[in-house]
Amino acid sequence: MTSSQDACYISLLGLAEYFRTSTPPDIKKCIQCLQALFTFKPPLKVEARTHLQLGQILMAYTKNTDLAKNHLEQAWILSENINNFDDVKFDTASLLAQLYQQQDQSSLAKPVLRKAIELSQHNVYWHCKLLFQLAQTHATDKEYTLASELLAVGVESTDESNATYLKSLFLLSRAMIMMIERKTNDVLAILSQASPIIDHSIQNFHLKEYLKVFFYVLQVCHYLQLGQVKTVKTSLKMLQQSIQTIIAPNWPSDEQIFGQNNTEMFMWLPKEQLYVLVYLVTVSHSMMAGYMDKAQKYTEKALTQIEKLKSQENKPILAVFQIILLEHIIMCRLVMGNKSLAIKEIALAKDVCLSSTNKFLLKKHAPQLHCLLGLYAMSTSLFEHAEKQFYSCIQETTERELKLFANLNLAIVYLRTKREQDLRNILEQIQQENSQCSNSQALMGSFYYVQGLNAFHKSSFHEAKRFLRETLKMANAEDLNRLTSCSLVLLSHVFLSIGNSKESMNMVTPAMQLASKIPDIHVQLWGSAILKDLHRMLKEPAQEIEAYNNHVNFSQNLIADQLKCTKFPEHALINWFQGDPPLPMLSQELLVQPTATIVAPIASGSGVPVVAQQQQQPGSGTYVRLPGTLNQQVMFQ
Repeated sequence: MTSSQDACYISLLGLAEYFRTSTPPDIKKCIQCLQALFTFKPPLKVEARTHLQLGQILMAYTKNTDLAKNHLEQAWILSENINNFDDVKFDTASLLAQLYQQQDQSSLAKPVLRKAIELSQHNVYWHCKLLFQLAQTHATDKEYTLASELLAVGVESTDESNATYLKSLFLLSRAMIMMIERKTNDVLAILSQASPIIDHSIQNFHLKEYLKVFFYVLQVCHYLQLGQVKTVKTSLKMLQQSIQTIIAPNWPSDEQIFGQNNTEMFMWLPKEQLYVLVYLVTVSHSMMAGYMDKAQKYTEKALTQIEKLKSQENKPILAVFQIILLEHIIMCRLVMGNKSLAIKEIALAKDVCLSSTNKFLLKKHAPQLHCLLGLYAMSTSLFEHAEKQFYSCIQETTERELKLFANLNLAIVYLRTKREQDLRNILEQIQQENSQCSNSQALMGSFYYVQGLNAFHKSSFHEAKRFLRETLKMANAEDLNRLTSCSLVLLSHVFLSIGNSKESMNMVTPAMQLASKIPDIHVQLWGSAILKDLHRMLKEPAQEIEAYNNHVNFSQNLIADQLKCTKFPEHALINWFQGDPPLPMLSQELLVQPTATIVAPIASGSGVPVVAQQQQQPGSGTYVRLPGTLNQQVMFQ
C-alpha cells in the first residue's frame, strides 16, 4: 500500500512539474496535480511540502494571494514542529512573512519570523537569512531600534560560527540603520569595526570587493549626510575604483561568486544595480559640490543603465533609482535656469511614483515632489503657490532635514513678499530645528545665508557681513561651491550698498567665475547687474556695456523659458497641494530620455537582495535615500 502511494505521489509531482515547465506553462493543471496529492492522505512531511509548493506556485503565477496564504499557513502549522525539515519549515516561514508584508500585515509576519529564528539557531544559513528578513521588516515599519538589535544578534551569531563574510554584512547593515537614527558616533564606530575585518579577514577576493563597495557607499553617504563634500572625495574615489573592478569583463557572474557555500550565499545588491548606485552617489556629490554639468552627465549615464536593466527585468528597485535621479536632475535644471525641462521632469517623477505598486513610491516621495514644485514655483515668481507647496512638504514629511530645507526656502518666499512677521516666526522655528538636526555643513551654511539675506534686506549691512562670512567659512571648508557663489555675490551687493566698490569687485569677480563654472544662471544674472553698477561707478563705459548686455541676455533667457513652461499642461501641477496628484499628463514630448537629460537593502540569502523580492509587493522595501539638496539623509523607505 505504501509503495503504491509513493508511486502516486511521484507520478503526481512529476506531472505537476511537467505542466509547470511546459511551453507555455499550464499552471491550472499543475495546481490540480498538487491538490490531488491530498486525496491520498499523505504523511505530514509530504503534506507540508505540497502546501508549500502550492503556495509558491500561486504566488509566482497567479493573483490568488488569499489561497496562497492559506496553503502557506497550513505548511507552517504542519512543519513548525517537525525535526530535520529545515528547508521546508524555514522556506515556508520566509515566504509566508513575505506574503503578509505584501498585504500590509507586518504584525502577522513578525511573530512567524521570530519563531522561525528561534527554531533555526542550529542552521547558520537560515538563522541569518531570517534575521535579515525580520530586521528588514522592522526597518520598513521604521522600528529602527528593533532592527538594529536583530542585526547585533546576527553579528554575535556569525562570530560564534566564524562566518566572517556574514558578520561583515550584519555590521554594515547595522551601520546603515544607525545612519537613519542619526547616531553619528555609532556609525563611525561600526564602520571602524568592519573596515579591518573586510581588509584582513575576508579571504575571497570577489566577496571582499563587494563588501568594499557596500562599505564605501555607506561612508560616502555618511559624509554627504554631514555636508562634508570635500572630506568625502577620497572615499568616493575608492568606491569608483571598486565598482570598475566589479564590472570588468573578466569578473565572474554573481551566481558563481555567491553560490559556493551556505554562509556566502548572501549579497547586498547585484553588481548591475551597484553600478547604478555608484552613479547615484556620484550625482549626489556633484550636486552638493555645485557641479551641475557633472551631475547632469552622470544622471544621463545612470538613466541609460536603468533603461538597459529594465529591458532585461523591470525590478521595482529600478524605479527607486529613477525617482532619486530625477529629484537631482530637476534641481540641476532649476539652478541652470531650465524651468521648462524641470516641470516636465517633475511630471515624469510624479508618473513614476503613481505607477509603482499600490502607489508605494508616491507615499514615500510626495513631500519631495511638493518641495520640487515649491522650488519651481519660486523660480517663476509664483510665491503663493511656492508657499503652499513648501507647506505641503513640511506637513507631509517626517524627515527633519527635508523639513528644514523647505522652511529655509519658505523663509526666502516670506522675505521676497515682505511678510516680516511670518519671516521672524519661521527664522525662530528654523533656529530651533537647526540645533536638533544633524550637523550638516550645507544646511547650517544655508541657514546663515538666509539670515544674511534677511539682514541685507533690512539694511543691517554689518550683521549681513557677519552671517555671510560664517556661510563662506563653512562653504569653503567643504567645497560647497554654489553656497560659496551665492554668498560672494550677496557680499558684493552688501559692499556695493555701502559704497565700497573695491571690496564689491573683489567679491563679485570670483562669484561670477564660480557661477559660470557651475553654471548658475541666477547668480550670473545678479552678478552682472552688480558689475554694471560697479563699472558705472568706476567710469568704465565699455565694461559697463558688456555687463549690461550680459544681464539682458541672462534675463531674456529666463523670461523666454518661463513663458515657455507656463504653456505646458504640466505647469498645472503647481495647483496640486494634497492627496494624489493628477494622472499622467498628455504632453510627453520632453520627458527625460538618456539623451535629453542610498539605495540599498539589508542583505538577504540566496544571492537575492530583500528589496528585489519585497518591492514587488505593496508597502515594503528598504533603501537608502542619498544625500543631496533634497536628500540630506540616508534612510530606509
